Amino acid sequence: MRVSPTALTLLGLAITIIGALVIGSGYPVLGGVIFVVGSALDGLDGAVARASGKAGPRGALIDSVADRIGETAVWGGIAVLVVDQYWATYWGRRLVIACLFCVAGALITSYLRAKADAVGADGRTGLVGRGERVILMGIGLIGGWIGPMIMALLVLIWVTVATRFWMLWRRLGP
Repeated sequence: MRVSPTALTLLGLAITIIGALVIGSGYPVLGGVIFVVGSALDGLDGAVARASGKAGPRGALIDSVADRIGETAVWGGIAVLVVDQYWATYWGRRLVIACLFCVAGALITSYLRAKADAVGADGRTGLVGRGERVILMGIGLIGGWIGPMIMALLVLIWVTVATRFWMLWRRLGP
């Protein structure tokens, strides 16, 4: 098909953002499906880059930034959904705050991986990387388990942050 890896990354990002908008509009199942499709497309870019001999640092940079933008957009869509559907409940405000902590933890997870890679350490330690987060978010959105998904990811993401931080702390020495 001769589709460039960068085109797949940007198409995946565009579809993911559309999914985030649909989620925030009150349609978590449809938005979740769109988000998973966008993430799956984005997941192909690395394989296409390697297969076509186009893998390089610029493509990796575009992919990494697109991943952060897409995940932040989806967490934003989930937060808006929670405000619209659960705000008046006991858990409503807490779930919005949890969404903010989830996006912060996801960004810190990525940052710690980059720092670890920069010093030659394994930056993929911990319970949930981006792939696992995408799967769990997709299951929660499509299955209608918004609150449990948010709370489970809150714990898993921050355990991952702590694990990566501790691993990197030990690797850096005194």
